[in-house]
Amino acid sequence: MLLGFISLLMTAFQRTIQRMCIPPSWTDYMLPCQRPGDHQPARVAARFTAAEILAGVSRARVLSEGGAGAEAGLCQEEGKVPLLSEEALHQLHIFIFVLAVAHVFFSATTMFLGGAKIHKWKQWEEEIQKNNDAGNGPKKVLPMHQVSFIREHYKGIGKDSMTLSWLQSFVKQFYGSVAKSDYTAMRLGFIMTHCRGNPKFDFHRYMMRALESDFKKIVSTSWSLWMFVVIFLLLNVNGWHTYFWMAFLPLVLLLAVGTKLEHIIAQLAYDVAARQTAVEGDLVVKPSDEHFWFGQPRIVLHLIHFILFQNAFELSFFFWILMTYGFHSCFMDHVGFLVPRLVLGVVIQLLCSYSTLPLYAIVTQMGSYYKKEIFNEHVQQGVLGWAEKAKKKSGLRECNSTVESKHGDGPDAA
Repeated sequence: MLLGFISLLMTAFQRTIQRMCIPPSWTDYMLPCQRPGDHQPARVAARFTAAEILAGVSRARVLSEGGAGAEAGLCQEEGKVPLLSEEALHQLHIFIFVLAVAHVFFSATTMFLGGAKIHKWKQWEEEIQKNNDAGNGPKKVLPMHQVSFIREHYKGIGKDSMTLSWLQSFVKQFYGSVAKSDYTAMRLGFIMTHCRGNPKFDFHRYMMRALESDFKKIVSTSWSLWMFVVIFLLLNVNGWHTYFWMAFLPLVLLLAVGTKLEHIIAQLAYDVAARQTAVEGDLVVKPSDEHFWFGQPRIVLHLIHFILFQNAFELSFFFWILMTYGFHSCFMDHVGFLVPRLVLGVVIQLLCSYSTLPLYAIVTQMGSYYKKEIFNEHVQQGVLGWAEKAKKKSGLRECNSTVESKHGDGPDAA
């Protein structure tokens, strides 16, 4: 809806945008493709024509456009050229539509694949529920090194070295990012912290409801993300290979997020192992916002949102150019720059789906506070309805008290 509103604004202010004039010399530096010269073959010159249409820097093309002739004439009288031609605005409308469709599609694909992996954890939840119902007899006292959760994360390597600890977390996100011992420990830590009175709390169902709620944030967009797209389009200058270098940005952020989430799991194990040498019964970790960047678990969600949007932008730009100008357009750049961008896009999509998103779904529950999805939909609706009724009753009481005070003042004054 926001991208559609942006497209509507562009249509409403189309004539104003076309009246924005720039010096002709600027067009020599802002072209996405190299300007054809006498030493260049005709093939390059033909490919450059598409670039001039998009950039709106070809005076002959702009002057030949029917509706934009007056605006182009105004710029020509000043010895300048329009910033964007009518054809450029038309193609930008198409790109906005392609970007919106791609972002929704890739976000939904990520949530579907990630949700499918998280759904497999339901078996762990059922096994834990059965063991709790059956009972395990007297609780055993085990040394810390025999507890699977501690043994997998507190191996001695990295416990005294911060660098090795982060390196271990970086590698672990690529294989078995969440083990059964991790799920069991974090589940029990959440229940003992936020709902101690309900040991049979269905942690998996709550986690899935919270992830579905976060999907609304992931699939949305904002003005800040759109401004990021505009900056990318402006930086698409010939010779800079902007889209090639910027394709690494979401990958770097994704690896940083995955490493941080794995390190939070390791930190939970370190904290328990540092406090005690043995455990009686089940291991209980302590959730805390201090484990997250700046004490804000929501920062991870914002980063995942940006990563998916940026990846959708990269892939949608490729398909848009492919449909509009063809594979041999100069927008495609060299094959050596094009293939790595596509490979990175696929890698980011798969890594985020099968590793980072499942990690986020469970590790983000290790904050100091629980989410409103801890209540099911019926309870949420009941609580919200009760709150609305309470507000109305409070308002009626205040209104009645005001009326009574006014009526009471009248006879006394008389």
